Amino acid sequence: MATGLTGYRRPDGKVGIRNHVLILGVDDLSNTAVEGIGRLVPGTLSIPHSYGRLQFGEDLELTFRTLIGTGANPNVAAVVVVGIEPSWTDRVADGIAVTGKPVVRLSIERFGDINVIAAGARAAAKLVQDASEIQRVPVERHEVMLSIKCGESDTTSGLGSCPTTSQAVDRTVAASGTVLFGETTELTGGEHLIAARCVDDEVREKFQAFFDDYLSMVVAQGVDLLGSQPTQGNIRGGLSTIEEKAMGNIAKTGTVPVVDALSPAQAPTRQGLNFMDTSSAAAECITLMAAAGAVIHIFPTGQGNVIGNPIEPVIKLTANPVTAETMSEHIDLDVSGLLKLEYSLAEAGDRLMEVVDRTINGRLTCAEAIGHREYVITKLYRSA
Repeated sequence: MATGLTGYRRPDGKVGIRNHVLILGVDDLSNTAVEGIGRLVPGTLSIPHSYGRLQFGEDLELTFRTLIGTGANPNVAAVVVVGIEPSWTDRVADGIAVTGKPVVRLSIERFGDINVIAAGARAAAKLVQDASEIQRVPVERHEVMLSIKCGESDTTSGLGSCPTTSQAVDRTVAASGTVLFGETTELTGGEHLIAARCVDDEVREKFQAFFDDYLSMVVAQGVDLLGSQPTQGNIRGGLSTIEEKAMGNIAKTGTVPVVDALSPAQAPTRQGLNFMDTSSAAAECITLMAAAGAVIHIFPTGQGNVIGNPIEPVIKLTANPVTAETMSEHIDLDVSGLLKLEYSLAEAGDRLMEVVDRTINGRLTCAEAIGHREYVITKLYRSA
């Protein structure tokens, strides 16, 4: 057992490091009720969003998978699900209830916002009281699912913060843990390196299919991604091509094999490093990984990113001394000393693992402390 690690063990046996009571909207029409309940019960965490009406096919399935996964995440103790009508509300609530955690469902049709807000507030207050009695217990490192993504990368990312992140990846997997990575388009030019690390032909073919499909979609639009991939911030930081960006991105994935290739928001079933087919947009990517069950996220940055997530704490580190100084309220760990040769990569990894362990045990990340709660559902195509 990792020394001193504690967490919340849920009814299904999974381990979380936070103890949230969510007010979760099924659709955009429910946002007012979701936020109204949250205002009345300060101990809750409201999650409104922009979609959920007239979606269809895989786009709708991904929304359901994301919402259910959000409520099912082990960092969540209980959920109040609010939707405009009962059938989709029930689908989300039933999916979350499989975990054994308390779930209350409310639909607005034939009741109206005011009645739903009142009923939701009463239910939420009780859930918050009950959650406050859940105790932390000793846990093992492999029970704490990790996810990784980089953002606003520059030359210091590939040289410093991403290699430091790779230390956490290798150490987590060595402890029989599970790690998620993604950012499909940001592998462009280096995708063969990931393919070569896949454990077998089946996983390699799944990964390659995800990558090829994503690139085909981009090419079909007839656009030049320059300015989007790499971003303007990447270019300002010295990355002139997507291939340069990809090398830094891949540097954070460590040296371990890729054991599976997952659809967006799909929960992993294999211990080790798992690829997930995601957008490279920070909020979308982390939302999908949290929906797959990740409970702590490591985010290396160069130029400086402010990303957080409502339910998955985001640890941000940088090797850029200017970013560490000018954006200190966003940066949990400064590893610029690595590039100044003040300490080794292994020692930088030690520093990161100390921050990880303190976060697991309850210390708020910078993003949590200043209220960054970016939650963005990935939409695949237009609604009906």
